[in-house]
Amino acid sequence: MSIPAIIGLGLLVMLVIWLVSAYNSLIQARNARQNAFTNIDVQLQQRHDLVPQLVATVKGYATHEKELLEKVTAARTAAMGATTIDDKIKAETAFDQALQGLRVSVEAYPELKANTNFLQLQSELADIENKLAAARRFFNSATREYNNAVQTFPSNIIASTFGFRAEAMFDVAPEERAAINKAPEVKF
Repeated sequence: MSIPAIIGLGLLVMLVIWLVSAYNSLIQARNARQNAFTNIDVQLQQRHDLVPQLVATVKGYATHEKELLEKVTAARTAAMGATTIDDKIKAETAFDQALQGLRVSVEAYPELKANTNFLQLQSELADIENKLAAARRFFNSATREYNNAVQTFPSNIIASTFGFRAEAMFDVAPEERAAINKAPEVKF
């Protein structure tokens, strides 16, 4: 075998090794993102299980807030029925907004805020929301790493060849973005 043939064969072997390595890295990044969303699903299921108890407790005090409670229940049902990651992100954003409306409504009922069952449920919900926020941060980190692998050169060549595409982050809804950017009102 001649030296140019050996060099050519060596370069071909190195190219194949690089292609396999790049493809495997993309698969690992995609799997890490999916695993991260599974962690979110666990927290979402806990929240979905807790919300009916919270709604039932609030119903006892706030019977005239029926529309709000129905909205929370409908948003929960939609969130539980979502199947794809993108659909779950949209449905959970709507559920977050409905829960925010419930929290605002509760402020009007001082005797409800003093109820032991409600306080315990509210504490559990706050704990789940904190865990959910951490899981979302982890998911977004995994998504960022995956998107970087899909979009940066030279792995973007492998990604486009095998149908990998950039994925959506679990982000704040545009409606909530305005509320976040607004300074909180403090009333005494």
